[in-house]
Amino acid sequence: MTATQAAPVNAPGNKMNTSSATRRMSALGRAELTLLFRNKAALFIALATPILLTLLMRQTASGMNLEGTGLSLGTVLVPGSIGYVLIFAVYANLTGAYVTRREELVLKRLRTGEASDSEILAGAALPSVVLGVLQCVLLLVGGAALMDLGAPDRPELVAAGVILGMAMMVGLAAVSAAFTRTTEASQITTFPVIAISAVGSGIVIPLDVFPDTLADICSLLPVSPVMELVRGGWAGTLDGQEALKALGVAVLWIVLSVLAVRRWFPWEPRR
Repeated sequence: MTATQAAPVNAPGNKMNTSSATRRMSALGRAELTLLFRNKAALFIALATPILLTLLMRQTASGMNLEGTGLSLGTVLVPGSIGYVLIFAVYANLTGAYVTRREELVLKRLRTGEASDSEILAGAALPSVVLGVLQCVLLLVGGAALMDLGAPDRPELVAAGVILGMAMMVGLAAVSAAFTRTTEASQITTFPVIAISAVGSGIVIPLDVFPDTLADICSLLPVSPVMELVRGGWAGTLDGQEALKALGVAVLWIVLSVLAVRRWFPWEPRR
């Protein structure tokens, strides 16, 4: 190449920036994963709670009147297990991790390096998200086999529900961490989201069996669109308009959580 020939600048630069960001987030993720494996209590809650609660939910689901809903015991229990993964393995676990790292000044020190704020939060979330996705796959495949379920009618909706649910839980975890002073207090600050999601978002009781007015209200709760996509996508009970509404509500919650994090997330210990 002669001196007068211009080399392409944008493409290599963009690739380098993307590669550097990926390396930084991977390094943060590996460090966070090591810390997670050292915290046996948090690891047990993340891995065992969804399975135990799904087993306990079986008795409740067995007594439901599902006539006319297009659902079965399997399409109640298996998608419900995904909801438990989201709120316990990802949301609750990650809220505590964010608070702990902030109070230990880890996040503050990381901000003095090359990583951006979004890279720091995303890197810290990687272990919870990866473990959550693996659990979802195992529960969907294993649960379907045990409950003698067929393949999902709309697998793309099931996948969209899991992906959007993971993104939403990361955002909500960061928002909850913003209002949590200590790691111990995270058990209290996460309780409202966990309780509301379990009762009103269709994890335990599908919205299909709620009265219409109550179901319409509950469908706007954070985890509700995720459950609608996973459960409705599996059973084939979602029409095009309902699927678009669920996708829109899920994206809206993700956007709101990102805006809230940018506005309120503290990077230094709360006194």
